Amino acid sequence: MDYNAVIHGLVDPLIEHPDSIMVRVLPGSTEKDVALLIVAEDDDTARLIGKHGAIANALREAVGIAGKADNSNIRIHLKFESFNESHDDNEGAF
Repeated sequence: MDYNAVIHGLVDPLIEHPDSIMVRVLPGSTEKDVALLIVAEDDDTARLIGKHGAIANALREAVGIAGKADNSNIRIHLKFESFNESHDDNEGAF
């Protein structure tokens, strides 16, 4: 399955910078259980998550349905992150 195409088809109409979206398969994913990381600009990440996670939940449901198409029964998990998030939890620590 082309996860990149599926994700772009769903999220591009919702965001301002569709060219900046990156979709990556996270380590630890298996053939039947795939975790995808969607990285976007700060404002676009906020749009993709939505109030109280409503948009994120809808995207997860739609992608979940796509994963079950053609009797493939693939479980797809989505994680959202922005380009500007810090990955170092100890940043600024003394």
